[in-house]
Amino acid sequence: IDFKGVNMVINYDLPTSAVEYIHRIGRTGRAGHTGKAVTFFTEDDKPLLRSIASVIQRAGCPVPDYLKHLPKLQSKQKKKFIKKPLTRESICTTPQCFLKKAKRKTKTTKENIKEKKKVTEGKSGSKLQAVSES
Repeated sequence: IDFKGVNMVINYDLPTSAVEYIHRIGRTGRAGHTGKAVTFFTEDDKPLLRSIASVIQRAGCPVPDYLKHLPKLQSKQKKKFIKKPLTRESICTTPQCFLKKAKRKTKTTKENIKEKKKVTEGKSGSKLQAVSES
């Protein structure tokens, strides 16, 4: 898929292989245009960095020395990372005030539905399904 006008890709999680990295950043710089890729990584990602750094270097881009000198990943470790990528905490960009407001609204709606069910059951003595109005 070619998305026209994409000039930057941001990776919030490090790809598990150099091939996956190339695929992700391949959305920029198509047809001779220039593009940028920013990739965030953690200490846990260090074993994966060397292969990606070598790809970046072969493409003619500058690579910091500390990335070039990281230990090489053994094939067993590579397979392990590919089968089971690192688990991360989920990232949420929604402000907390909006999340709290939505939670309160959901809670209130659920309480209203339960209340209507109790009232309906109490009046008729039998269990009827309450219908809520939206």
